[in-house]
Amino acid sequence: MTTPTLRSVQFRREREASWKELEALLARAESAGLARLGSDELVRLVELYRATGSSLSVARAISLDRNVLEYLERLTQRAYIVVYAPRRRFLGAIANFFARDFPRRIRGLRVHLAITIAVLVASVWMGERVVHSDPDRFYSFVSEEMAQGRGPHSEPAELLEILERKTDPSDDLSLFASVLLSHNAQIGLLSFGLGFLGGIPALVLVLTNGLGLGAFVAIHERTGIATEFWAWVLPHGVTELFAMCLCAAAGLSVGQTLLFPGAFRRWESLAHAGRNAATIVVGAVALFVVAAALEGFFRQLVTSLPVRFSVASLSLVLLVLYITRVGRMDDSASAEGGEGDR
Repeated sequence: MTTPTLRSVQFRREREASWKELEALLARAESAGLARLGSDELVRLVELYRATGSSLSVARAISLDRNVLEYLERLTQRAYIVVYAPRRRFLGAIANFFARDFPRRIRGLRVHLAITIAVLVASVWMGERVVHSDPDRFYSFVSEEMAQGRGPHSEPAELLEILERKTDPSDDLSLFASVLLSHNAQIGLLSFGLGFLGGIPALVLVLTNGLGLGAFVAIHERTGIATEFWAWVLPHGVTELFAMCLCAAAGLSVGQTLLFPGAFRRWESLAHAGRNAATIVVGAVALFVVAAALEGFFRQLVTSLPVRFSVASLSLVLLVLYITRVGRMDDSASAEGGEGDR
């Protein structure tokens, strides 16, 4: 009776030459691209890929040793990527991400996003109400570092000095913008990371930021300059707060999957939710870049209230249109073709 080891040796001896040939073609294609292969070599590549796939099926059917199976699996995976994977230029891939993948993922998390936005709005209102009724509670929501000298007993002139401060263009605004980007991105990534603790901590982070914003609203309302404050915060705040809510929504979706995996095994559902959430976070970081530029440059150079409110309104309109309109054709095609993300 033929032993499995001898059968594997015989099987490999009969086919190894074609496997080595496929390896050589794959190495050239991976290093220099398919364009460097001749037409005959391209045809041969496809033939060898199909033959190796057949060899893998036979090897599984007759239960050959694990080394042969693993070798064939790796080889067919490499060949599949070379033969079938889309070859897009870097800029094309970026454009496809923002024109298709990112808005679709946002719409897929619309319930989670609605929850985080609702928590943010409610926490801003709560913070404003609490500090309005008891100004000394301001420091319960705002650290001294964040307050930067502002407080519940600040005079209107002190608050206006910050809101209307105009930076000289010669100042290093790029450094300021990079610091803001780093800070905002850290908050967003923390919101996403907290999703693996069940999602609730991500909402707590949104709640904390909302209470702080509400506290600032209250001290500016007290001095009658709430309009100036909103003109100061909204041009960058629309994009920044939306990006923060996106990260929290991504974390919330991961937390939900961790607690309620559904019909799939927990690790499978978690892997799927993690991929979707990671896409959201990558796009959110891009929004943080926009917000940092607005905060680090525009807000420091432009003090006109109408201009500030116009930029804030434009940001909101563009975000709504982007979320609701961009990539809709792809959604329809996916639905008609039965395509899913899983």
